[in-house]
Order: sequence, then structure tokens, then C-alpha cells
Amino acid sequence: MSGAGQPSIPSSSMTTSTLTPASAASSNNTYIMPNSPFKNRGDGYRPKVTRTLGQRPACLVNASVTYCGNNQIYAFGGFDQYTDEVYNHVLRLDLVSHQWSLVDNYGDIPGVRMGHTATLYKGDKLLVFGGENEHRTYLSDLIIFDLKTAHWTQPQVTGPIPKGRARHAAVLHQDKLFIIGGITGHDNYVLDDICYLDLKTFTWSRSWRFVGRFDHSAYIWGERVWVFGGLSEEMDKVSDIWWLDLKGSPAFDSPPQIGSMDRSGMARSAISPRPSYPAAQSPIVGSSGYAANSRTAQVNPPSFHLKTYAPPAPGAVSALKFVNGPNVPSQGQGIHFHVYSSGTLLDFVTPAATISSKECSLSALDLGSLRWQKLADGREIFKPGYRWHYCTMNEDGTKAWLLGCPTEPNVLDHGGTGLEEYLSDIMEIDLRRYGFLGNNFAPEPRADFTRPSSRARHIEQPSKGLGCDLAKLFDQPPETGSGTDFIVTALSREYDEDEIIGSALVHTSDAMDGDQTWLSPDAPTSPPIHVHRLILQARWPHFARLWSSQMAEFHTKKMHIPEPYSVVKAFLYYLYTDRIDPGSEEDESITADLSDVAGLLVMSNIYNIPHLRLLCVNRLAKELDVDHACIIWYCAGMANEEWLRKRAATFCMTHWGRVVRTLGFQRLPRAALVELSQEVDMEGRVVGGDELDLMVGIDGRYHDGGSGASRRKGSISSNHTQVLESELDEDEGMEMS
Repeated sequence: MSGAGQPSIPSSSMTTSTLTPASAASSNNTYIMPNSPFKNRGDGYRPKVTRTLGQRPACLVNASVTYCGNNQIYAFGGFDQYTDEVYNHVLRLDLVSHQWSLVDNYGDIPGVRMGHTATLYKGDKLLVFGGENEHRTYLSDLIIFDLKTAHWTQPQVTGPIPKGRARHAAVLHQDKLFIIGGITGHDNYVLDDICYLDLKTFTWSRSWRFVGRFDHSAYIWGERVWVFGGLSEEMDKVSDIWWLDLKGSPAFDSPPQIGSMDRSGMARSAISPRPSYPAAQSPIVGSSGYAANSRTAQVNPPSFHLKTYAPPAPGAVSALKFVNGPNVPSQGQGIHFHVYSSGTLLDFVTPAATISSKECSLSALDLGSLRWQKLADGREIFKPGYRWHYCTMNEDGTKAWLLGCPTEPNVLDHGGTGLEEYLSDIMEIDLRRYGFLGNNFAPEPRADFTRPSSRARHIEQPSKGLGCDLAKLFDQPPETGSGTDFIVTALSREYDEDEIIGSALVHTSDAMDGDQTWLSPDAPTSPPIHVHRLILQARWPHFARLWSSQMAEFHTKKMHIPEPYSVVKAFLYYLYTDRIDPGSEEDESITADLSDVAGLLVMSNIYNIPHLRLLCVNRLAKELDVDHACIIWYCAGMANEEWLRKRAATFCMTHWGRVVRTLGFQRLPRAALVELSQEVDMEGRVVGGDELDLMVGIDGRYHDGGSGASRRKGSISSNHTQVLESELDEDEGMEMS
């Protein structure tokens, strides 16, 4: 959030992306209509597809595919779509050698299954729950695979074992394995419950009503369980998100009672350990290249489940339906994969038989503000001629992998076995290239979050080390007892305001050929910034090299950085705290606005500081607005951040009429003005007035008549109903339900 006294970004600038040309036309604005969102520069980041080696799996459907650290992906179970043979083999993919191998496993080897979940626990164990076997019996057992020893164990569990199910969701939180939804029974009816297994005592909780879903995704963030996508009880693909508050509920905070009675009066289920079975010897190999160990008996513990409705979940339950919008991915088309990172839902819309790669996308839903952003078009991510069947992500939330196969014979190498290979190819997506901080740097959610708000801002987690303590003495003269022993100067504030784009740029450049011309050394100098040399030497490699070489700064104890004062001050504060956005309790003069963050992005490139670059790209991408779009575009180009530059260019083209009237646009160098104008493709044209009023359905988002946005309905929780005011501009494409 902004520091104390720092004005928040106006909501009008945050919600401009949702304004329709119909409303723009009513005020006689114009709109640039490109054939494509931006020029195809061809030099941006694109994930690489790699052909795997070894015993490549074929036709594995409804298997579990899990990243387990140490550059290893494990696949378990699934069935062959051509033979309906169900498996229980363990496969491992080494992401360094790209080699598949069959894992010899021992102990309580589970029976064959599909539609189960496999969840990584404590970095070396896979928790496999549920699924259905070759007889279409729904399972409710938990089996643990030790990745170090390749041994299976089935722990003795107590409490009311949940209903057997498949195609459910499982997620870990504080040594509890939450199980949500799925399908079960002879009629494949959809479950709407949530329960958890306490992994310290292996005791099941009771089940509560939540939301009926299967093939959905689940995530725990901000003391809430989030559920998105999948299929509903009516077998429809859904685009709404549900969340359940865990905080403050004794049912979730305390471990379940061992042997507790359910409301129905049924006692806990009997403990039913399953005997150990050795791996099948000399198995018959199916079309997949692997054998189904179907001779392993499946002992499914009895499952007592209420036929009547379970009680409602003890926390508040809320939901939000995304009806439509320019950035909302349609769940009805393409093959979707949903993963989560840094408090954000990622939606990969991958190619399918009905849509090509150009109709695909990578979109992100910020769970703090519940706002969608389109991060990249399908052509920037997906090579044509492939289908993707599984997606997994590392625990840090910084990389994702798609596993699939070619769909065209000319894509196959000579060693391929045909188009039926489901997991013959892998694509690694580096999410840091799109500005994702990862879960290790994920900000804490707002405690007062009650509804979507475009004003919501995140705060990076503060550093807890010595630098954070010394930050309290940042920029205080040594005579105050602060211990500061070094002075840094920058360009003066007056020079910033008169000569520099939004206090963000310190040098002009010919954007067409990349030549840079630094500002005159006679430029006015800012007041001194008092810092601790120890911090600079420990945290800034450039300064450490300068100091060890005993340059002039070594002797004078002074250093001049020809960058704007506000940018340099924010940079130095970052060296202390590892963050670029101090909280409200900090000095408001240190708070970096978007212009300063754009300048910090340039500095991160100059001095090669990857973490600072990541923080800057993350915030600039999330808070991209009309006032700063061209500044972000310009600085992203200077910092060689091609993906962010393309996003900013697309934004500028979409809101051209407003962007050209901003101060940042007027202060762009002439060469940059020309290049920004050329971001639109060769066939782009400007339309406005009556002609714009007649345009219907351009890019699937514009409609004549100025019908405006969908109105938000009331938010229904399990405790009360709250009717929210309609905010047309803020809430287009959303519907509370």
C-alpha cells in the first residue's frame, strides 16, 4: 500500500482497461484499432519445448503429475485411453537429462487407480488420496510414497473417513490435507464437501458443505481455501471462484477429535490397514509400454458418508462469477490448466481441437483484488502442432511445466512412437519472466479484504535482518548518532520535475538504435543521502567492486548516481529492506510511485540485480495504468524487459486517446514518440464518433448502445447476506453470487 500521506492511485486509472469504446465514443474519443495487439517484434521470451527421452509414457489419462523438487517430476497411475487399462506404476522425469524412467517401488504398493491426487509433503513424500480403480470403484484410502526410499506405506487413520471419490482437489495447509469435491457413486454424482486429514495424528475431520465441483483447482492463501473452475453438478464448465474463510474457526484451528461422532450419530470408521503386496513379476505390457499391476488386491476402507446434507462449512463462504470482460479467459474453450503462485491464479488456455494457439493465452487472477490480467497471447507461449495434457509447478511458484505431445506427424522425430504419446514433450515456463515473485516472496493478503477493489495494493514481505534494523536510521546525518558513514547524491528534485519523465528517467536515448546520451555532469545535485557503507558493500555488488578497487569514492566517502533523487533514495532503501514499497508505518518520502519503480527497473538492469528487477516487473505489471503506461513502456525497453514492454505498448494502443494526454507521454523523447506510435501494426487505423458507435464485437469485447457493465449481485456468505453497491466501471465482467 501507499505510505502514510501518499495518495492512492485513482480508481479511474486502475479501471480504464474495462471501459468500452461505446462509452468512449459517447465522449467523442477515438480508438486505435490494430489488427494484432502490437507489432510482432519476435525478440520476446518464449518457453522452449523439449523432447523427452527414455521410457516415455503413452496415453496416460487422469494420472497424477507432480513436481517433487530436485528437478524431478513424478507421474503415478492413470489409464490408457486406447485400452482402458488402469495402472499403478511410478514414473520419474529428470528435468536435467529429460529422461523418463520406471521407478522400482516397494512396500504397501497401492492398487491401480486414476483420478486421484498426489500432493508433495515436506519435500520428500507424496500423499496419494482416492481415485477409482479398474472396476470403477471409488477409493478413499491414503497411501504415502517416500521419494527417498521408493517405499509405499499406508498409515492407520482414525475419524470419519470421507466418501470415496475421484477427480477431486487436494491442498496442504499447516499439516492438514484438505480434500474438496470430486465425483462418486454409480451415477457419478458430484460431491460438494470439504474435509481434512490431520497429518500429525492421521485423524480425519468431519465433512462440511462447501461447493459442488470436480476437475477443479484448489489453493490456500490468506487463511482462505480458494476453489476455481472445473465442472459443476450440472456438468457445465464454470468460471466462478469460491472461497472459504479458515481464520478464527475452531473447527479448522484445532485438530479433530479422535473417535468423534458425526452429527448422524455414526461412530468413526474401523481401522483397515492393507497388507503389503510385492510388485507383480513378469507383467504383461500394454500399449502404453508399462504394465498394470492389476493383480494387486485393492482393500478400500469402509466409508461412512451422510446421505443427507452435511452441515455448512463453519467459515464464511463467498463466490464471484466472471461473466465476461476483455481480460477474462473463457473457460468453455480450449484446454485449461490452473496453478497458483504468489497469491495469484494462473490460467493457461492451451490449444485444443477447436482453437489454435493464437486463440490461447496466459491470464492471471489476483486473489487480493480479484482482477484478471492477460499476461501473454497464445502465440507468444505455444508452438503450433502440440497438445498439452498435464501441468505442474514447483513449490516456489516460479516455474511451471506443461507435459504433452505433438499433434502433427512432421513434428515427431524418427524415434517417436506415434501421436498417441501423451507425455513425450515438456515445456518449461519461467514465471519470473512475467514478474511473478514466487511463493517465497508472496505478500501477505490484506486483513480487511471484504470484496474486490481496484484500490487494493500489495506490500512485499519486509526483510527481517540487520538491514531492516538499520533502515530505521536510513538517511539520518551521523551527528544524530545514526552511525551513517557514507554519502550518496543524485539529480536534484528540481531537475527531476523539469527535465525527467515523471521523475523516472535520467538519460535520454534514441529508442530506434539504442544509443544512450547521459545527462550533463553539470546537472544540479540533490541533497546528500546518508547511508551505512556496510549495507552498500554487502548488498550491492557494483559498490563492493568499486570499494575493493579503492576508486575515488573509497577516499572521499561520497558517491554520485546520475539518476533522479526519488529513484536513488528508493534504490538505497531497497538495499536495506529488500522491498520497494514501504508500509504505512515507514517514512512516506521513501515510498516509490510507479514512475520511481520504472526508474528502479532501469537501475536493476544497469547494476544486474535480479531480485530488484523481479519486484519492479511484478508491481509495474499489476499496476499498469494510463498515467504511467508510456513511462513503463519506455523504461521496460531500456531495461530489455520485452514482455513488459509489449504489455505496456498494448495498453497504450488500447487507451491511446487518454495516454497521449498524460504528462509522461508529453515528456517522451521525440524518437520514443515515433516508435511508440509505430507499435500499432501496418493496417491499424483510428476510428471515432459515429463510426465507432456502429462497431459491434471488435475483439469480442465491444458493443454498441453503451450498455455498460454487468451489475454486481449480492454477496452471499454462510453467515449473512451483504448487498454491495453497483460500481459499473470497477466491476465489469464480475457477478457476485
